Amino acid sequence: MYKVLVTDGISQTGLKSLFDHPHFIVDRHPTLPTDELKNRIGKYDALIVRSQTKVTGDLLDAAVNLRVIARAGVGVDNIDVQAATKKGVIVINAPGANTIAATEHTLAMMLALARKIPQAHQKTASGEWDRNSFKGVELYKKTLGIVGMGKIGTEVAKRAKSFGMNILGFDPYLTDDRAKKLGITKAGLDLIAAQSDFITVHTPLTNDTRGIINDAFFAKTKKGVRLVNCARGGIIDEKALVRAIQAGHVAGAALDVFEKEPAADPEILHNPNIIVTPHLGASTVEAQEKVAQEVSAEIIDIFETQTIQNAVNMPQMSGETQAKLQPYLLLGDQMGQLIIQLLKKQAPEKINIHYYGDLIDEDTELLTRTLLRGILSYHLSDSVNLINVLHLLKEQGVSYNVQKNTADKGFANYMELSVIQGTESARIGATVLNGYGARIVKINKYRIDVKPEKYLLYIKHQDVPGMIGKVGSLLGDYQMNIGTMQVGRAEVGGEAIMVLTLDKALGAEVLRELTLIEGLIEAQLLELTNVDSLESGFVE
Repeated sequence: MYKVLVTDGISQTGLKSLFDHPHFIVDRHPTLPTDELKNRIGKYDALIVRSQTKVTGDLLDAAVNLRVIARAGVGVDNIDVQAATKKGVIVINAPGANTIAATEHTLAMMLALARKIPQAHQKTASGEWDRNSFKGVELYKKTLGIVGMGKIGTEVAKRAKSFGMNILGFDPYLTDDRAKKLGITKAGLDLIAAQSDFITVHTPLTNDTRGIINDAFFAKTKKGVRLVNCARGGIIDEKALVRAIQAGHVAGAALDVFEKEPAADPEILHNPNIIVTPHLGASTVEAQEKVAQEVSAEIIDIFETQTIQNAVNMPQMSGETQAKLQPYLLLGDQMGQLIIQLLKKQAPEKINIHYYGDLIDEDTELLTRTLLRGILSYHLSDSVNLINVLHLLKEQGVSYNVQKNTADKGFANYMELSVIQGTESARIGATVLNGYGARIVKINKYRIDVKPEKYLLYIKHQDVPGMIGKVGSLLGDYQMNIGTMQVGRAEVGGEAIMVLTLDKALGAEVLRELTLIEGLIEAQLLELTNVDSLESGFVE
């Protein structure tokens, strides 16, 4: 018999398969205090939570029999995934269960925005019969720009087409063929800004998407554009949105998510042209039943058939395998993050992975998944993990190839990763040096020796005297401290690269100044999110 503890307000109907299963005993305690939860958790094999229960390292220390933590929803911010991974506890979620709920809420917000329904309701309910102040607009024949064509963005597009809307879709992984099948037009952000009457966002919140709808974006939009955000707070710069509405350029917005929650900014909450709801995207009876059904079914599969579908981490490896692969897992994730930035943040259509040296004798399946996750995580954020990464690659139409080679590359171990998108490509080679740790030893055709750091400045330039001094002097003028500098070149006097490690990020102004240096071809800041420790989803 397996014992399952359910905390928080989770649908009992959705848990029916667990209650009915002869091998499971289910206890529901929606409002357990932290101390009592810690005292009880030791006797349970599985824990199901929503967002209220905090699954901390301390709680996990007391969970001596726990094998699975299930989040009845998408986000796992309330779970210490890294601590769970260390203890070999699988963390699962229900990533697709709220798709329809979030889609329908987006359409509801768009209609309410177009017809000013909340404002009209409030005035009518107060006793005023005012038909002149709430003249709206139709969706028919209007252009809808969808930023993010994942599951929810795709479902929004299908439904918006039934309103007779013209759809522009932006997504790094949206192919021409998929856009054609959906009956939409593949577009860049600039085209969406220029042509859209309505814009809705459906991307994860990443460094690349944070504030993607900002002052510069609004400056390119039509006057009278309307925006909807039922995805993640922070994708739309709220201050920029208020400025654009106050200037009369943006007609209005409908927000279900906010940069800080609970939302408290009066400029947002009390603006007559902004409709707000308290993060209700997944708050339907059906969605809450579906998330409970999904995690219940997966808990049964994990215990009965050892089948895992939606884990956000991996069980702990044996000590021997862990000792061998640990440094490569961290390095592999870093390589993936770096190479997608070197590809100018485009989504790749093909990925090649080559292993050399000692690595050809190891089981590199987990390492391969780690490399691939590093690449996809740039655009897909925490929606990609080591379990679903191969499925997401297939879903996005990205092919990958893995080869193990006996050729000598000059290192005891060596990994090489390359990505291709049309005529563009990028390549990174890396190794783990005994006593020195991880090193990036090749970028494209150039040999270098760089320790992965949080902030790396990548510069491509002509190999001419004085270039290093000019770069160092300019960074000094901006109070940028250089940790290390490595230079690589293919031939004397030709093109070369510089890679500098920095103590902090540099801004767009510094990058612009660098490109004004004569002979400097390109300057790009590369950022890593996992320098000190493995992120959630990896074995430590």
